[in-house]
Parts: sequence; structure tokens; C-alpha cells
Amino acid sequence: MTTIALPSYEDATSRYETVIGLETHVELGTQTKMFCGCKTDFGAEPNTQVCPVCLALPGALPAMNGAAIEATIRIGLALNCDIAEWCRMARKNYFYPDMPKNFQTSQYDEPLCVDGHVDVVVDGKEYRIGIERVHIEEDTGKTLHVGGATGRIHGATESLVDYNRAGIPLVEIVTKPVPGLGELAPEVAKAYVAELRDIIRSLGVSDVRMEQGSLRCDVNTSLNKPGEEWGTRTETKNVNSLRSVERAVRSEVIRQAGVLDGGGKITQETRHFHEDRGDTSPGRSKETATDYRYFPEPDLVPIAPDPAWVAQLKSELPEKPSTKRARLREEWGISELDMQSVANAGAVELIEETIAAGASPAGARKWWMGELARRANELGIELSAAGATPAQVAALQKLVDEGKLNDKLARTVLEGVVAGEGDPAEVMAARGLEVVNDTGALTAAVDEAIAANPDIADKIRDGKVAAAGALVGAVMKTTRGQADAKTVRELILARLGVS
Repeated sequence: MTTIALPSYEDATSRYETVIGLETHVELGTQTKMFCGCKTDFGAEPNTQVCPVCLALPGALPAMNGAAIEATIRIGLALNCDIAEWCRMARKNYFYPDMPKNFQTSQYDEPLCVDGHVDVVVDGKEYRIGIERVHIEEDTGKTLHVGGATGRIHGATESLVDYNRAGIPLVEIVTKPVPGLGELAPEVAKAYVAELRDIIRSLGVSDVRMEQGSLRCDVNTSLNKPGEEWGTRTETKNVNSLRSVERAVRSEVIRQAGVLDGGGKITQETRHFHEDRGDTSPGRSKETATDYRYFPEPDLVPIAPDPAWVAQLKSELPEKPSTKRARLREEWGISELDMQSVANAGAVELIEETIAAGASPAGARKWWMGELARRANELGIELSAAGATPAQVAALQKLVDEGKLNDKLARTVLEGVVAGEGDPAEVMAARGLEVVNDTGALTAAVDEAIAANPDIADKIRDGKVAAAGALVGAVMKTTRGQADAKTVRELILARLGVS
């Protein structure tokens, strides 16, 4: 096997231009499936939410889910799309074991929503991502490969299929190709998916939880030399976190540059992204539209939204996330750069909910953008999965505000919260971490520190008040960090007769 020499990312982007495109799938939060009345509850026992329609038994006919059509139109409007006055469903034919019908009911040449855009900001510059289409279709089932080391079909001894997900309403959002991003292509891709997630969440049509698969992203990447035609693209399938979207683009740029440098050609194919390694591996050759043999779905009537109804839905759209961020930035009193950092971390709603639970804006930001963001980065997870709820963070900050915890103790309490030991007050009590406010005990600790450090005490008496920090440290050590540093300092100065 020939080993390809891989360039650095900086080297690759200095010699090649990157073109990206993103295909994002959103599972709608409807109570029933797209073409039948089966429930859509996540986590149900395998194959318990199925019926003759979604199992494609002979003679079973589909019926359209009106709530799913409305949700799709609302998504299209929020993405600045034009809404078709007439469109229809189509059959997308292929063989996969996770589709009982051996075709997917989708849309082809007549999508419901077209020609929109999303604006994102990266490094202070705004980028407009064109939306080619937003269409409605049905999701596939879920295949589980067992007996192997990787969870993929290669090396597995058997495969199991759960059809609960088959038929759940799925919206596909396809961008136009996005060239001209330079070395910022990975960051722009991540920012786009984050903005898309925020927009859809604001509509209330999906929980858009990437870790559960209700938001999945396929990342298309190609390279070309400056001035030449766009290169052959690859499609990295089912990338399931914002961080992985960025890493998938970056890894494909490096890999493709290495192939082209060695005189090779890029194969149009699907690829799998490996979270542990941060790179991709080949999947299958990518089909074209002709391969799918699309034709109009004969068992469903066309979709013809009333323009007056569409206008009403548009008038009822919620505040745009970008507008909301600008408003919150003013309310919180932070800079545009700070708000961009909050948005990039996926912390806007978390901080907003923490403030609603009683914390100050500064207190809420401190924990989400500090300790919890650090933990999420170390574990490679979304901030919302870091192990604490907004209510718990607000409760933690309240204990600090009340003087029951200092910041050091609060960090220890937070460790207990994310470890599942309970709410902040419970962790504080169980670990005995409350700040020592007993003046008698603190005075004794201060006297002990002064007696053990006479030279430092003399410096303080002579006016070198800054030296009190050493004695404060000694008292904090004696009290295991449970004293209030400000109170300790005041006691030290008072005992030494310094005003």
C-alpha cells in the first residue's frame, strides 16, 4: 500500500482553494411519522413503533403529515427561502436494509423551499451561505453492526435493524457550493451548522440534538488550484457534532492535498469521519441522481400551500437568533467579540436560561464559558452535555453570592455536580465545603499564621500591606480553602494594628 505524504493544513490552503457544501438533515419533532400514525418517541424498544405503512406491507398506503409540511415551510421561511406554490413527492430508489420499501419517499426536482441564505460571522467577517433547497422526506431505520471492533459492517458478525426511525419526518437543507473561504473553511462550516441549529431550535420544530441524531450533517469538500475548475468532491457522512464538522473539513483538505500532490485523483465517494482519529476513511462510490431513478410518488397528492397561509406563517416567525444575540449582548453588557465567543461555544441559550433561573449575566457567563467550557473541550462534547443544568449553575452562583462558597470551593462543588453527586447545595453539604464564617475559628487561624511568620508580620506593621497575601495563603491552607479571603485579610490587618 502506498503511503501518501500529508502536508500541513496551512501548506495545503496556501496552494489549493477549498470549496465546501453542507447537506444537513433535521428530524422533525412531530408526534407521528411522515406517512403513518406511528409514534416517534426517541429511545423506544426496537421495532415497537412500526405499522404496515412504515414497514411497507402490501396494500398499505401513505397519508401526508400536515404538521411536518408546516414545519418544513417555517424552516424554509426562516432561511429566507421562496416557498413553492405547487410541488410533489418522489420515489428515490436504492437498496438499503434500513428502508423496508427499498425506496425513500423524498423530493427531487420540485422541492418545497428554494433559494435562501444564512449569514454567519467568523473572525469579525460576515459570510453569506446560499441555501439551494429545503425539502421534506422520510428518515431511514437504524442499522447496528455487532461482533466487530469498530461498530461498522466490516468485521461485524451480524447486523440488526431497528425500524422505529424509518418514516420519521426528515428535512434536508442543502447549501449551494461555498468557495473563497480560504483557511477559514472549517470554521465557517462549523459556524453555519451552529447558526442553522439555533434557527431551527428557535422555531420549536426539532430538538436538533446532534448526539441523538436529530441533526446530522454531510460535509462536501473539494480542492482546486487557483484559477482552475472546482475539483471532485467527497461527501463525509453523518458528522454528529459541531467540533467534528470543523475537523472533517480540515482533515479532508489535508488528505485531498496529499493525494493531488502525489499525482493522484480524488474519487467521488462518501467517507466516514472517525472521532477518535480525526480523519476520514472511504465509504462507497457516490451515486448520481440518475442512479436513484427518481419518479413522482403515485400514492401521494401534490403539495400546494395556500400563499395566504404561508404569509401568515412568515408573520408568526420568532425572533431571529442573530437579532436575539444582538439584544442579549446589550442586556448583558458584553462586547461583540465576547458574544461571538458565547455563540461559537453554543452557550447563548444556556446562559440565558441560567440568568432566568436567578444568576447575574456575569455569573452565568463565568461558569459556562470557564469551567464547563473547559470540560466540554477536554472531552470533545457539546457544552450542553457538560453535566450541569442552567438551574444548577444558577444555584451554584447563588451560594457564591451568599458567601457560602468562594470561587475555589465552588469549582470543587461543580466537579461534584457534573459527576452526578447532586445539586450544588447537596454536594457542598456532603463534602463539607461551606466557607468558614466562624470569626473565632478564623481569628485563631490568623493568630497561628502571624506567630509562625513573624518576619512577614513585621513587614505588614511597617506598612508593607501587600505582604499580607502570604499570611492569607497560610490561613487558607489551614482552613483547606474554606475561609473567605477578604475576611481573612481584614482580620490579619486588624490583629496587626494596621488600618
